[in-house]
Amino acid sequence: MARSSRKTKQKELIERELKKITTFFSADDIYSKIKKIDSSIGIATIYRFLKELEEKDQIFYYICDRRKVYSFNKNSHCHFTCEKTGKVIHFEIDNIDFLKNKIPGKIISFQLDVKGVCEQCKRKCL
Repeated sequence: MARSSRKTKQKELIERELKKITTFFSADDIYSKIKKIDSSIGIATIYRFLKELEEKDQIFYYICDRRKVYSFNKNSHCHFTCEKTGKVIHFEIDNIDFLKNKIPGKIISFQLDVKGVCEQCKRKCL
């Protein structure tokens, strides 16, 4: 049985700040904004609140650079990593129809990591 969550001033503040976000974000991003407003709120409180939102399917996460990034949308999260420089470039994919016949179920969201050599490094090699 899921424990019920109390509505506290800290949670209301975190919730208010989260509503201002329109892109991917990390717990550290939220924490840096919150501590400017209320320095008594710790990073553990932020993590607990984000975990509650995950459990309620109100927020979704992806792994980016070995850490969680959050989003309010269940959309894709794609990276291209240059093997020469380690630079990570985020990009979007409109569809992954080519996977429909390979996946034994319905695709709701996905994360894609592609490795290669970026254009800048490729030009240097020519």
